[in-house]
Amino acid sequence: MESEYQPKLGPVRAFQVLHGNSEADESFTSLSEYHDYEPRLEFDDSELTQPIPTDGLAPLPPELLDIPDNLLQRSGSDGTIEENFEEELATKLEEIYTEIAAISLDDSFAELNDSGLVEVVGDDEIGRRIIVVSACRLPPNKDQHPDLLLRYLMFTLDKYVEQDYSLVYLHCGLTRNNKPPTSWLWKAYKAFDRKYKKNLKALYLVHPTNFIRIVFQMLKPAISVKFGRKVMYFNYLHELQPHLDLDKLSIPQQVLEYDQLLLQKNPKASEIARQLAEKKPPTSQQSGDEARKVGLSPPPTQQFGVSLQFIKENNSNMVDSIPPVVRQCVEFLSQPDALETEGIFRRSANISVIKELQRSCNKGEPISFRNCPHNAAVLLKTFLRDLEEPLLTFDLYEEILKFQLWSNRDKPRHVKILILEWLPPDNYKLLKYIIQFLWKVQDRSCLNKMTSSNLAVVFGPNLSWPPNGQMSLQAIAPINSFVDFLLKNQETIFII
Repeated sequence: MESEYQPKLGPVRAFQVLHGNSEADESFTSLSEYHDYEPRLEFDDSELTQPIPTDGLAPLPPELLDIPDNLLQRSGSDGTIEENFEEELATKLEEIYTEIAAISLDDSFAELNDSGLVEVVGDDEIGRRIIVVSACRLPPNKDQHPDLLLRYLMFTLDKYVEQDYSLVYLHCGLTRNNKPPTSWLWKAYKAFDRKYKKNLKALYLVHPTNFIRIVFQMLKPAISVKFGRKVMYFNYLHELQPHLDLDKLSIPQQVLEYDQLLLQKNPKASEIARQLAEKKPPTSQQSGDEARKVGLSPPPTQQFGVSLQFIKENNSNMVDSIPPVVRQCVEFLSQPDALETEGIFRRSANISVIKELQRSCNKGEPISFRNCPHNAAVLLKTFLRDLEEPLLTFDLYEEILKFQLWSNRDKPRHVKILILEWLPPDNYKLLKYIIQFLWKVQDRSCLNKMTSSNLAVVFGPNLSWPPNGQMSLQAIAPINSFVDFLLKNQETIFII
């Protein structure tokens, strides 16, 4: 009886047949043909004629819909597998997609991107990304189609919704000229599906008007009770202070002036704002700075909010330039149970627990992560974020922003120059230690869901930021890409 099994073409052979290499050795067979568990797939060449997907962005120019000829050259294979065939093909396709994404962003979102409508301003005290949306920076309706605005918001948030984040909406400045129609608000709520809402931990609505409250009441029947609990109203900026560090927020001058106007009309609120400003507790970094201003030094055991040099000079148990708190976090997280925790580094932790761990660490007391990987993960990110100078130093910041402008051929050389020649020795050793640990994390991504790109999104802003502390939205993409490159190529970069 004739077998029903039909051998499948391997990827190299399929490529040869597709491009007319009929004289290729017929006896050559892909190893994948002998895997009986492999599903029976059909090679549909009609897909080659379809436009490259753009994830809902603006239509692509016609010239980008054709794959370059050098990608589709006739295979010259003599029947042996070229080891770098698939790798080279993937590299070429990555270049094409990068070019497409850049052109799409420049053509469709450039004006919105430059307006400062959406700003990502780093993390809060427990490691959640803070995203600020300023209504006063919305373009006039006559200049911008509402659907393009929706696509821009989704395109921007897509980079951050896979981890816990907080959203601050500054309502001041919304007028009849730039206010989206009410029907658009309902469309936007439906467009932002579960993946956007699940990891949103808090939605702060600042300076709400009757319009905002009415819209919320209209949407209330369709909003889940769980999501409704995340929405908080604040009539004044100072009311945000218990939740967020206002110094980190990129607040437009128009909003600041409007807040002062409201306070002048309400003396009681103005007095509360004044008292909060006087009693505002300093962050760990500010506490170190303030101590130096009055001629005092932080306690020798302090590790948060000081420099690597300070930690090195005051910790006799510091080995190979690795601060004790970093080593404790990494060793705890390197245990299999912790390393394989789903969403590690994406999830936040209890703020009181993190504050307690910081205080214990700064006092030189032993710390306990309470068998919770998220406590160690957040503490590690907090340490990096509180350094006086980022681990990748201020000197490297402008160079890192050029990363996406370098060709794939030049990237390895340029990155090695920055890491091996520009970084101070202590920074290099600590960066190497952390990157090699993160490589172990992404190696278990099948379990913890943390790929190199996910880790880059989490750690990028904690490894590099500008001297003024205010990172623009445009700077985040090259920084994340740079860190992703470090993770993927750590074996060839960190050679010392």
